[in-house]
Amino acid sequence: MRELPLPTMPLAELPAGRRRGLLPSRPSTPSPAGAATAAAAPERLSVGWARHQDEVREAQRLRHQVFAVEMGARLSPVNGTPEGHDADLFDPYCEHLIVRCLDERSPQAGEVIGTYRVLTPQAARRVGGFYSETEFDLTRLRPLRDRMAELGRSCVHEDHRQGGVILGLWGALGSFLVRNGLDSVIGCASMSMRDGGHAAASLWDRLSRTHLAPIELQVRPRLALPVDDLRRDLPVEAPPLIKGYLRAGAFICGEPAWDPDFNTADLPILMPMAKVSGRYAKHYLGQET
Repeated sequence: MRELPLPTMPLAELPAGRRRGLLPSRPSTPSPAGAATAAAAPERLSVGWARHQDEVREAQRLRHQVFAVEMGARLSPVNGTPEGHDADLFDPYCEHLIVRCLDERSPQAGEVIGTYRVLTPQAARRVGGFYSETEFDLTRLRPLRDRMAELGRSCVHEDHRQGGVILGLWGALGSFLVRNGLDSVIGCASMSMRDGGHAAASLWDRLSRTHLAPIELQVRPRLALPVDDLRRDLPVEAPPLIKGYLRAGAFICGEPAWDPDFNTADLPILMPMAKVSGRYAKHYLGQET
C-alpha cells in the first residue's frame, strides 16, 4: 500500500491557513533609514509527492549534487542507476517528497530544489527493515515499529537554504504523518567529519546531557564514532536541521555512528508525535495549542 498524500499544490496557491502552516510568519522589523521599503518577493515553490519515476530521478539527481559533488560523499548506487544520481535499495519502497522552484527569475526554475524520502512501517517490512538499521541496532524501538516512519536523504539546493524550502517540506511531512496515523519518526541526522570528528563528539557530549532519550528508547551504533578519543569541549552549534528537530521535541537516541562513505557522524533522532512542542504542532501538524 502506498500512503500517498494530497496532490501537489504550489505554495502561492494554497489557502491562507495552509500557507501559514507551511511558512510560519516572522515578526516584521522596520527598515533602516535610507533602505528600500519593499521586501524582496518570496520564492514561488510547489511541494508534493513524486508520482512517477522521472520525478524520483530528479530528487536523486539533487541528492547526488549535494551529497557527492558538494559534500564529497562516496556513493555506492544500485545497479542500473544513471550517472549523476544517488539511489539505493530503499528508494523503490519510499515515498519521495519534492519541492520544485516555480520562480522564473531563478536559475533553478522548474527544477527540484529540495527533497525528503519517507519509509512507512508497511514499506519497511517489505524491504526488510529501516535504513537506520544499517547504522544502529534498533531493538529497543521494536514496540514503536508498527506506527513509526523513517525520514531520510533530506537535502536542499545550496542556493535555496534560507528557510522556505525546508519549512515547506516539514509542512507536507506533518500532514502526511497525521493523516496516516503515524506516532513517531526516526532518522539519522548528520554532522560533518571534516575536522576529524572533534566537533561531532563535542556536540554529542553536550546534547547527551540535555536531549538524550529515556533508556528504553536508546539505540546502539554499529560503527561508533570513537568519542572517547576525540575532543569534546569545543563550543559547537548544532546544524540547523538538528536544531530544528530538537526544538520541535525530538530525542537523541544514543551515541553517533560513523558513516565512512558520507564521512559524517550520524546521530539517531526519534520524534514522538505526542512530544511535538506547541508552535510546531500548530504549524506542522495542524493542532491547536
